[in-house]
Amino acid sequence: MYKIPANTLFMGKRLIYMPECHSTNSEAQRLIQQQPQVEGTVVITDNQTAGRGQHGSIWLSEPGKNLTFSIGLKPVFLSPNFQFYLSMAVSLGLYDCLLHFLPDDTIKIKWPNDIMVNDKKICGILIENQIVNQRIDRSVVGIGLNVNQRFFPMPQATSMNLECKEVFDLNTVFSVLLEKIEARYLSLKAGELEKLKQAYEENLYWREELHEFVINHQTHQGIVKGVSEEGKLCVLLKGERKFFVFKEIRYAY
Repeated sequence: MYKIPANTLFMGKRLIYMPECHSTNSEAQRLIQQQPQVEGTVVITDNQTAGRGQHGSIWLSEPGKNLTFSIGLKPVFLSPNFQFYLSMAVSLGLYDCLLHFLPDDTIKIKWPNDIMVNDKKICGILIENQIVNQRIDRSVVGIGLNVNQRFFPMPQATSMNLECKEVFDLNTVFSVLLEKIEARYLSLKAGELEKLKQAYEENLYWREELHEFVINHQTHQGIVKGVSEEGKLCVLLKGERKFFVFKEIRYAY
């Protein structure tokens, strides 16, 4: 059973624990439709049987080994045109949390919002926004963080345990993670957009490095330069800056 974090203002103060569910994002959406939720409400489970990732992908997690939860937020202060700043804030919160436990030079944010450690994925984020009357009425932020899992079906995945050879207390990691996400969310709420964007870009995976990308089924060499306010990835290709939305460009390995 997870404990309500002691060091947050609102994040996780209402905690809904489910031993098993298909998707915490789906459960959070269902609860919101039934009744208005307190901002910062968290739905968490030990066993997510049908976790969802970005654009229909699947998030697989071994029961009882990782953190799989969703946070209900109300970023009504944020214009839909700037909704990627919420993604930046959450990604940075996860980055800050991992920085608390792991060596800092190994952690990067892979656009749009995967967290990488030593070139392997350790965390996925799925944010679903509901826009009403040209404002973000509510958001559900789904997070899957690999903590103690040691075996993965894909070689590109890792966990905190694999990186540190240490078994982590899930409650401790959960508490620190909510604190860090809340701090970045409050920075977003305070209008510190440039500060968030700068921090996000400074820790961007492959930034200022020459790598190969797949664009329109063809391989190109390019350099990640940053992101636009709308969340497009800026890549320098043959001396020209190009901007891409998700699925238009893929990292080649």
